[in-house]
Amino acid sequence: MDDGVTLHPETFLPPCAPVAHRPMENDASKEFAEIELLRRVGEGDRASFAELYTRYAKILFSIAYRVLNNTEATEDVLQDVFVQIWDKAPLYDPARGKPLTWAVTLTRNKSIDRLRSVQRRSRLNDEVEQEAKTLEQFDSRDSFSAVSAGEQAGLVREAIRELSKDQREAIELAFFSSLTQSEIAERLNEPLGTVKARIRRGLMKLREVLGPRL
Repeated sequence: MDDGVTLHPETFLPPCAPVAHRPMENDASKEFAEIELLRRVGEGDRASFAELYTRYAKILFSIAYRVLNNTEATEDVLQDVFVQIWDKAPLYDPARGKPLTWAVTLTRNKSIDRLRSVQRRSRLNDEVEQEAKTLEQFDSRDSFSAVSAGEQAGLVREAIRELSKDQREAIELAFFSSLTQSEIAERLNEPLGTVKARIRRGLMKLREVLGPRL
Protein backbone atom coordinates (compact mmCIF):
# COMPACT_ATOMS: atom_id res chain seq x y z
CA MET A 1 0.00 0.00 0.00
CA ASP A 2 1.07 3.58 -0.68
CA ASP A 3 4.36 2.69 -2.42
CA GLY A 4 5.50 0.43 0.41
CA VAL A 5 5.35 3.20 3.05
CA THR A 6 3.86 2.02 6.35
CA LEU A 7 1.23 4.49 7.51
CA HIS A 8 0.46 4.99 11.17
CA PRO A 9 -2.93 6.67 11.53
CA GLU A 10 -2.05 8.26 14.87
CA THR A 11 0.31 10.58 13.01
CA PHE A 12 -2.51 12.34 11.22
CA LEU A 13 -5.73 11.57 13.10
CA PRO A 14 -6.64 13.19 16.43
CA PRO A 15 -7.94 10.98 19.26
CA CYS A 16 -11.48 12.23 18.62
CA ALA A 17 -12.04 13.53 15.11
CA PRO A 18 -14.96 15.94 14.55
CA VAL A 19 -18.03 14.32 13.06
CA ALA A 20 -18.75 15.67 9.60
CA HIS A 21 -22.33 16.18 8.43
CA ARG A 22 -23.21 13.72 5.67
CA PRO A 23 -26.37 13.21 3.63
CA MET A 24 -28.77 10.67 5.14
CA GLU A 25 -28.10 7.12 3.89
CA ASN A 26 -30.35 4.09 3.99
CA ASP A 27 -28.87 0.87 5.38
CA ALA A 28 -28.04 -0.64 2.00
CA SER A 29 -26.34 2.45 0.62
CA LYS A 30 -24.52 3.00 3.93
CA GLU A 31 -23.16 -0.53 3.91
CA PHE A 32 -22.11 -0.25 0.27
CA ALA A 33 -20.39 3.08 0.98
CA GLU A 34 -18.48 1.62 3.93
CA ILE A 35 -17.43 -1.43 1.94
CA GLU A 36 -16.11 0.90 -0.72
CA LEU A 37 -14.34 2.99 1.93
CA LEU A 38 -12.64 -0.11 3.31
CA ARG A 39 -11.62 -1.17 -0.18
CA ARG A 40 -9.96 2.21 -0.73
CA VAL A 41 -8.38 2.11 2.72
CA GLY A 42 -6.90 -1.23 1.72
CA GLU A 43 -5.32 0.55 -1.23
CA GLY A 44 -3.75 3.13 1.07
CA ASP A 45 -6.23 6.00 0.63
CA ARG A 46 -5.80 8.31 3.62
CA ALA A 47 -8.90 10.40 2.89
CA SER A 48 -11.06 7.26 2.93
CA PHE A 49 -9.47 6.20 6.19
CA ALA A 50 -10.24 9.59 7.75
CA GLU A 51 -13.85 9.25 6.56
CA LEU A 52 -14.10 5.77 8.09
CA TYR A 53 -12.70 7.15 11.35
CA THR A 54 -15.35 9.87 11.35
CA ARG A 55 -18.09 7.28 10.85
CA TYR A 56 -16.89 4.75 13.40
CA ALA A 57 -14.94 6.54 16.14
CA LYS A 58 -17.88 7.41 18.37
CA ILE A 59 -19.56 4.00 18.38
CA LEU A 60 -16.27 2.08 18.74
CA PHE A 61 -15.25 4.34 21.62
CA SER A 62 -18.55 3.54 23.36
CA ILE A 63 -18.08 -0.20 22.89
CA ALA A 64 -14.53 -0.13 24.25
CA TYR A 65 -15.52 2.06 27.19
CA ARG A 66 -18.28 -0.34 28.22
CA VAL A 67 -15.63 -3.04 28.56
CA LEU A 68 -12.84 -0.98 30.14
CA ASN A 69 -14.71 1.75 32.04
CA ASN A 70 -11.61 3.93 31.75
CA THR A 71 -11.24 6.85 29.35
CA GLU A 72 -7.46 6.69 28.93
CA ALA A 73 -7.47 2.94 28.32
CA THR A 74 -10.37 3.31 25.90
CA GLU A 75 -8.52 5.97 23.88
CA ASP A 76 -5.48 3.69 23.69
CA VAL A 77 -7.61 0.78 22.49
CA LEU A 78 -9.42 2.95 19.95
CA GLN A 79 -6.07 4.06 18.53
CA ASP A 80 -4.90 0.44 18.31
CA VAL A 81 -8.14 -0.60 16.63
CA PHE A 82 -7.83 1.99 13.88
CA VAL A 83 -4.21 1.05 13.29
CA GLN A 84 -5.44 -2.53 13.01
CA ILE A 85 -8.19 -1.47 10.58
CA TRP A 86 -5.61 0.29 8.43
CA ASP A 87 -3.33 -2.77 8.44
CA LYS A 88 -6.09 -5.35 7.89
CA ALA A 89 -8.30 -3.47 5.44
CA PRO A 90 -6.80 -5.34 2.42
CA LEU A 91 -7.94 -8.60 4.05
CA TYR A 92 -11.54 -7.54 4.69
CA ASP A 93 -14.09 -9.79 2.96
CA PRO A 94 -17.62 -8.35 2.66
CA ALA A 95 -19.01 -11.89 2.44
CA ARG A 96 -18.02 -12.45 6.10
CA GLY A 97 -19.93 -9.51 7.55
CA LYS A 98 -20.67 -5.80 7.41
CA PRO A 99 -17.77 -3.36 7.82
CA LEU A 100 -19.17 -2.02 11.10
CA THR A 101 -19.65 -5.53 12.47
CA TRP A 102 -16.03 -6.32 11.56
CA ALA A 103 -14.80 -3.13 13.26
CA VAL A 104 -16.92 -3.81 16.36
CA THR A 105 -15.45 -7.32 16.63
CA LEU A 106 -11.92 -5.93 16.41
CA THR A 107 -12.75 -3.37 19.10
CA ARG A 108 -14.35 -5.85 21.46
CA ASN A 109 -11.46 -8.31 21.13
CA LYS A 110 -8.86 -5.60 21.64
CA SER A 111 -10.75 -4.25 24.67
CA ILE A 112 -11.03 -7.67 26.27
CA ASP A 113 -7.32 -8.31 25.68
CA ARG A 114 -6.51 -4.98 27.34
CA LEU A 115 -8.78 -5.74 30.30
CA ARG A 116 -7.22 -9.16 30.83
CA SER A 117 -3.75 -7.62 30.66
CA VAL A 118 -4.68 -5.03 33.30
CA GLN A 119 -6.17 -7.73 35.53
CA ARG A 120 -3.05 -9.91 35.19
CA ARG A 121 -0.82 -6.97 36.13
CA SER A 122 -3.06 -6.19 39.09
CA ARG A 123 -2.91 -9.78 40.35
CA LEU A 124 0.87 -9.84 39.91
CA ASN A 125 1.24 -6.58 41.82
CA ASP A 126 -0.92 -7.95 44.63
CA GLU A 127 1.19 -11.11 44.82
CA VAL A 128 4.45 -9.16 44.83
CA GLU A 129 3.13 -6.84 47.55
CA GLN A 130 1.99 -9.76 49.68
CA GLU A 131 5.29 -11.54 49.22
CA ALA A 132 7.20 -8.39 50.17
CA LYS A 133 5.15 -7.98 53.35
CA THR A 134 5.65 -11.60 54.30
CA LEU A 135 9.37 -11.52 53.59
CA GLU A 136 9.68 -8.32 55.60
CA GLN A 137 8.02 -9.94 58.58
CA PHE A 138 10.33 -12.93 58.43
CA ASP A 139 13.46 -11.22 57.14
CA SER A 140 16.54 -13.29 57.95
CA ARG A 141 18.44 -10.39 59.46
CA ASP A 142 15.61 -9.11 61.62
CA SER A 143 12.83 -11.49 62.50
CA PHE A 144 14.88 -14.68 62.57
CA SER A 145 17.79 -13.07 64.37
CA ALA A 146 15.35 -11.65 66.90
CA VAL A 147 14.11 -15.14 67.76
CA SER A 148 17.42 -16.88 67.45
CA ALA A 149 17.88 -17.47 71.15
CA GLY A 150 16.35 -19.86 73.63
CA GLU A 151 12.71 -20.74 73.64
CA GLN A 152 11.72 -18.61 70.64
CA ALA A 153 14.31 -20.29 68.43
CA GLY A 154 12.85 -23.62 69.46
CA LEU A 155 9.36 -22.43 68.52
CA VAL A 156 10.57 -21.41 65.08
CA ARG A 157 12.30 -24.74 64.48
CA GLU A 158 9.21 -26.58 65.68
CA ALA A 159 7.00 -24.57 63.35
CA ILE A 160 9.31 -25.19 60.41
CA ARG A 161 9.00 -28.94 61.00
CA GLU A 162 5.26 -28.57 60.36
CA LEU A 163 5.91 -27.40 56.82
CA SER A 164 5.94 -29.72 53.84
CA LYS A 165 9.37 -31.08 52.87
CA ASP A 166 9.60 -28.77 49.84
CA GLN A 167 8.55 -25.68 51.79
CA ARG A 168 10.87 -26.49 54.69
CA GLU A 169 13.83 -26.99 52.38
CA ALA A 170 13.22 -23.69 50.59
CA ILE A 171 12.69 -21.76 53.84
CA GLU A 172 15.85 -23.14 55.45
CA LEU A 173 17.96 -22.33 52.41
CA ALA A 174 16.53 -18.82 52.25
CA PHE A 175 16.77 -17.84 55.90
CA PHE A 176 19.36 -20.08 57.52
CA SER A 177 21.71 -20.46 54.56
CA SER A 178 21.10 -16.88 53.31
CA LEU A 179 20.68 -17.96 49.68
CA THR A 180 18.77 -15.80 47.24
CA GLN A 181 15.69 -17.23 45.58
CA SER A 182 17.60 -17.56 42.31
CA GLU A 183 20.39 -19.45 44.07
CA ILE A 184 17.84 -21.75 45.71
CA ALA A 185 16.21 -22.45 42.35
CA GLU A 186 19.62 -23.32 40.89
CA ARG A 187 20.57 -25.56 43.81
CA LEU A 188 17.24 -27.41 43.78
CA ASN A 189 17.08 -27.47 39.98
CA GLU A 190 13.58 -26.03 40.14
CA PRO A 191 11.94 -23.12 38.28
CA LEU A 192 12.29 -19.78 40.06
CA GLY A 193 8.52 -19.38 40.18
CA THR A 194 8.17 -22.72 41.95
CA VAL A 195 10.74 -21.72 44.57
CA LYS A 196 9.05 -18.36 45.15
CA ALA A 197 5.70 -20.08 45.61
CA ARG A 198 7.14 -22.56 48.13
CA ILE A 199 8.76 -19.80 50.16
CA ARG A 200 5.62 -17.66 50.06
CA ARG A 201 3.35 -20.52 51.16
CA GLY A 202 5.85 -21.63 53.78
CA LEU A 203 6.08 -18.14 55.26
CA MET A 204 2.32 -17.82 55.34
CA LYS A 205 2.12 -21.12 57.20
CA LEU A 206 4.82 -20.01 59.65
CA ARG A 207 2.99 -16.77 60.30
CA GLU A 208 -0.20 -18.73 60.94
CA VAL A 209 1.54 -21.12 63.35
CA LEU A 210 3.84 -18.66 65.11
CA GLY A 211 1.49 -15.69 65.31
CA PRO A 212 -0.20 -16.71 68.57
CA ARG A 213 3.07 -17.93 70.14
CA LEU A 214 5.53 -15.06 69.61
